[in-house]
Amino acid sequence: MNSKIWLSSPHMGGGEQKYVNEAFDANWVAPLGPNVDGFEKDLETFLNEDVKVAALSAGTAALHLALIECDVKHGDEVICQSMTFSASANPIAYCGATPVFIDSEKDTWNMCPVALKEAIEDRASKGKKPKAIIVVHLYGMPAKMTEILEIADKYDIPVIEDAAEALGSTYNGKTCGTFGRFGILSFNGNKIITTSGGGALVCHNQEDKDKAVFLSTQARDNAPHYQHSHIGYNYRMSNIVAGIGRGQMEVLKDRVEARRKMHDFYVELFKNIDGVEVFSEPSEEYFSNHWLSAIVVDEKVTGKTREGLRLALLEDNIESRPLWKPMHLQPVFADAPYYGKKVAEELFDNGLCLPSGSNLSDNDRERIEKRIKDFFS
Repeated sequence: MNSKIWLSSPHMGGGEQKYVNEAFDANWVAPLGPNVDGFEKDLETFLNEDVKVAALSAGTAALHLALIECDVKHGDEVICQSMTFSASANPIAYCGATPVFIDSEKDTWNMCPVALKEAIEDRASKGKKPKAIIVVHLYGMPAKMTEILEIADKYDIPVIEDAAEALGSTYNGKTCGTFGRFGILSFNGNKIITTSGGGALVCHNQEDKDKAVFLSTQARDNAPHYQHSHIGYNYRMSNIVAGIGRGQMEVLKDRVEARRKMHDFYVELFKNIDGVEVFSEPSEEYFSNHWLSAIVVDEKVTGKTREGLRLALLEDNIESRPLWKPMHLQPVFADAPYYGKKVAEELFDNGLCLPSGSNLSDNDRERIEKRIKDFFS
């Protein structure tokens, strides 16, 4: 059997080992340390805004702390994009709150501003004004942040940007993760850069960052003994993991360029195949890192299904994956409110993510192209 072509595998740059070795040489293997400080500074510089970054154990941890800092408590409601990975919604449940899910719009596949406004007004009329809005930049595609922020500002609801998939993406020239009160980044093994596991909380002032660091290190009070006046969490990033991140930051721009070239490869591949749409920026305002390249297959036109394509690729040991199953269709959130139509559902039924890694070879692309052309012919 041919070697496996992964959907999105880790891609080391070569400089990571230097920072990891420095941590070992200094015996600084615990949370905190020079690599953590350096990684946070590297991210702040890259994001190119006046932000403060707290490096944490996971993007999910960052989202949980953002909700806590937005004062989300048991019994509250939080608006969340439905078409996303479960990690966007799970921290709402950690807080004892209820998610209110919002449909996608067709341009960016992200939160629909029309459904968002409808949801806020309806929940408020029931005496349940949402405490926060979690918007996701799906597969690296920026959401319609101008409209979403206008609505959030009108109703005075803080926005939390789940930019876990969107490091390196911009909207109107501004980096994703810097629009909301908080931004969330992820460095999981399949992300555009990785620290093996890890994430970060993007804040707009030192006070918010300090609170996140305090809560993420077990909320220990300033005392010679162990004293705690708040519930804390073990969410801080380790110095070794941050060392991997520092090496990865050296190649981040190259990784974005390589992912965007994979998107261009699929645009060229599908340009003469009727009934297949490659997920692309709707206008020049949007710059996607194309963390994952995705397509929608119109069965009525092609006579083929996305599941048929997935299985055909799998026969050649090529990994692909259906789009995220919307959260309002997940058994665990079956009772949660939902606003919108069926855009997310239709995308899930007909959409497929294709191999998108920055380390794919010409031979890998040849195999992918041959299998796809054979399938549609």
